[in-house]
Amino acid sequence: MSDLHHIEGTPIFDGNAAMKGYALNKMCFSFNSEKNRAAFKADEAAYMRAYGLTPEQTQAVTSRNVLKMIEAGGNVYYLAKLAGIFGLGVQDIGAQQTGMSVTAFKQHLVDQGV
Repeated sequence: MSDLHHIEGTPIFDGNAAMKGYALNKMCFSFNSEKNRAAFKADEAAYMRAYGLTPEQTQAVTSRNVLKMIEAGGNVYYLAKLAGIFGLGVQDIGAQQTGMSVTAFKQHLVDQGV
C-alpha cells in the first residue's frame, strides 16, 4: 500500500471498502425512513439478517462500536444515521476513536480549548 493510501490507524474508504461494506451501508441508508428505523429498533437481529450483514458487521452493530463498523466497510456518512438511532453523538464517537471515556474525551476537548 502506498503512503498516499495509508494513515496509521485509519481505515481508508475506497472501492474495496465500499464493496465490503455494501450491505451495512445499504441498511444504514434505509434509515432515512422512520418506518425502517422503527423496524430496526423492534428487532435488530432480523433487520440485519434481511440486509445480509456479515458476522463482522453484525457484531460491530450489536456492540455499538462505530470504529468496528468503519473497519467492516461502513461509510461514516451512512453510519451517522445508525449512530443516531443508538443515541451516540459526535463526542461518543470521538471517545471511541481515542480510547477515552466520554467524560475524559469531553474534558480533553475543554483542555484543548475546543
